[in-house]
Formats: sequence, structure tokens, C-alpha cells
Amino acid sequence: MKFNSLLIGVTAAITMSNMAFSENYVRYEQNGMVFWGEVVGSTIHQLDNAPYLKGKRTGNMVERSLVKLKAPVDPKLSFMTAFNYRDHTLPGYEQDPTKRPGLFTVPVGSIIGPEDDLVRPQGSTNFHYEAEMVVVIGKKAESVPLDEASDYIFGVTIGNDGSERDWQASDIQWTRAKGSNNFNPIGPELVTGLDYTSLDIEGRLNGNKSQAANSAGMIFNMNYMVHYISKYFTLEPGDIIWSGTMGSTGKMEPGDVYEIELEGVGILRNKLVQGNK
Repeated sequence: MKFNSLLIGVTAAITMSNMAFSENYVRYEQNGMVFWGEVVGSTIHQLDNAPYLKGKRTGNMVERSLVKLKAPVDPKLSFMTAFNYRDHTLPGYEQDPTKRPGLFTVPVGSIIGPEDDLVRPQGSTNFHYEAEMVVVIGKKAESVPLDEASDYIFGVTIGNDGSERDWQASDIQWTRAKGSNNFNPIGPELVTGLDYTSLDIEGRLNGNKSQAANSAGMIFNMNYMVHYISKYFTLEPGDIIWSGTMGSTGKMEPGDVYEIELEGVGILRNKLVQGNK
């Protein structure tokens, strides 16, 4: 009993220690313009550039409740990872996923922000959620050694890899199924200083838990992904890498709400609506 209490206390202390060194950033819209900001309590301190580009406070401040949050990322490249948790499988994809990362890209135009609507296009009838962690690159990365990869990760946020399963099964490539407009919400904050190798993540459909894992369960962790991707592609500050999802995903219908909670980051929440084209 004493050992269990001690273990709980140590775990809590480590968690609090990690949080104590974290910094929280957002992108937000105010008066028709989009800015970066650092969040302190309920106040956003405006920055003159992205935090991973050494953005500094301008002296302007605004209450978070008075602005619309955008996705806290502005990438040129968005890399996703397939089958990166051993318990995530799809019919027709029974190959061994452990030999190398299941890497693919999607257009950055698919990215939307927290509380924005996921849009199911006409002709789509099998749209699924996918709870994921997303890391943001902090500096130019080319052929990064594995033991240096953590130096290139600026921070973490939350992503929902919206996926049209019928298109995924029928198309030669997954670009349409994974990267159509309004398919990929990210947010609400970009957080530094967290131990992204061991963060709890949970997905909830209409308030009911449907996915759960810890990032420690990734087959290829984010440090390895930076190492692997940078061997073939140049990563620039702001580019993003998705973790891949866990467990079983499920179909969403218009009106359904999916929320994803990542330890230390917050909750990403989006509703699915039916598109008219």
C-alpha cells in the first residue's frame, strides 16, 4: 500500500515537473487578421512571428475568449504515419507494419482548427475519426541522427486524421481519402516541454470513449520519425508529423462530435457536417 502511494506520488511529481516547463502557443484570428500568441492563463500575448521562428511578444494582449482559435500550425509539409500502433488494423491491410514507417503525405489545405467543422463531401458515406498526436518541427532537418532527433521537435499538439474509408480502399493513393478539404483538424494549442514519448491520448465520439493509448505504444516514436523522414525529405520549421492512430476507429454521421484529449495539451473538438459539393 505504501509502495503504491509512493509510486503515485512520484508519477504525479514527474507530471507536474514536465508541465512546469511547458509553454503554450496558439494561432488566432482577430479583426480579420491571423496572429501567433503565447497563452498565459486566460490571456494571449501576441507574437510577431511563429514561436519556432523566435517570435517575440509585441506588447499586445487579448483575452482568449474574445478571439477565434486557428490551427496552431502553419506547415509546408504534413507527414502522416499508417499502422503505427500494433492494435490498429484495417480490413485488407494485414501486412506486417513493423518493418518501416507507413509514411505518406497529405495537402496542408486539409488542415482546419479547433471547433471548425469537419466536412463530409458529397459521395462520402464512410467517414471515420482518427485520434493522433502531432509534432511540429522547430528547425531545418536533413539526415538527422536518431540520437539528435529530439533537438528538432519544437512541440506537440492534437490532430484528427479524418479518413474516408471507402475512398481509402478504392483509390490507388490515399490523398483524397485522407487529405480532402476540411478533413484534418489540429489544435487547440501547440505545447513545448512535454515528454511526447509518453503522453496519454483519448478519443470520444459524442462523449463516449472510443480510442485510448499512450504515445509510448507507438511502433516508431516521433524521434525515429524525424530521423527517418529527414533521410529522404528536408523538414523545415513548422512542418508537422502525425503519430498514426490507435485501436479501432468508427464511422461518423453529420451532427456527430469527435473530441480528442492529449495529456498536457487540451481537447480538440470538431463536429461533422454534410458538404454540398
